[in-house]
Amino acid sequence: MAAHKTPLIASVLLLAACLCGAQLKLGPAYHLAPTARAQTRPQRIVSIVPSVTEMLFAIGAGPRVVGVGNFDTYPPEALTRPKVGGLIDPDIERIIALKPDLVVVYGTQSDLRTQMERAHIPVFLYQHAGLADITTTIRELGSRAGNRKESAELANQIEADIAEVRKRVAGRPPPRTLLVFGRDAETLRGIYASGGIGFLHDMLEAAGGVNVFADVKRQSIQATSELAVARAPEVIVEIGVDTASSKARNLDAWKALPSIPAVRSTRIYQLRGDGMMNPGPRISASVRRLAEVLHPQAFK
Repeated sequence: MAAHKTPLIASVLLLAACLCGAQLKLGPAYHLAPTARAQTRPQRIVSIVPSVTEMLFAIGAGPRVVGVGNFDTYPPEALTRPKVGGLIDPDIERIIALKPDLVVVYGTQSDLRTQMERAHIPVFLYQHAGLADITTTIRELGSRAGNRKESAELANQIEADIAEVRKRVAGRPPPRTLLVFGRDAETLRGIYASGGIGFLHDMLEAAGGVNVFADVKRQSIQATSELAVARAPEVIVEIGVDTASSKARNLDAWKALPSIPAVRSTRIYQLRGDGMMNPGPRISASVRRLAEVLHPQAFK
């Protein structure tokens, strides 16, 4: 693999790492109670979680964000902040040098959390979970960041927008769908697909689809071509295919599996853009985009 990666490829790899490593609990998926010793309004925030970085800017806390993760590219203002590593390679020295009074970390980053606690820097834990947990995160983050009103308004709007999509697709036959968030460009190698739990699965259900891997209670699956054939999806939706490659050539790769109903009916779609893979403020727009290809008649 080349040393340089496009932002979208990097996002796919990051999402795969997060989803494959996440330990999701059914029921209350996770709690976002901050571990901060002081509950004062933070003035210097570092976030290495792309979705949370986006949330901070969306609720009006962006001016107080002084450092972001290597893969944080949205909104554009995030690109102006110093980079401090990511899930696998956090730059602890640089984080501490920024003198933060709140650091947002993944729940799986136990070593980083320990280092922050030793430095007496408050942390806010984040973990990938379900669709409903996105607005829970926004509200909890707003409360911790001192933007309670703005976060509540944003969360309410996201929930209302998703409810509207659900209403539009209600009663329509849900197509059996393979939701792919990554694979090798122009081939069917390295396929990563949504399993039966997590925000990608929930997005698909909210958009009026049935996940062909709904019975596999994991957030992601590394699927072979043989497994894709066996699951016989009626629709294939890809949300993380390499944008540097030809869309036509990427779609043509599926022609090698003509027994799949989605291939025979040419119901294969690519919904590009990192917003589709980011469990943040743009999630309701992502649900709608997904619903529009699953149920086009509902949006005419």
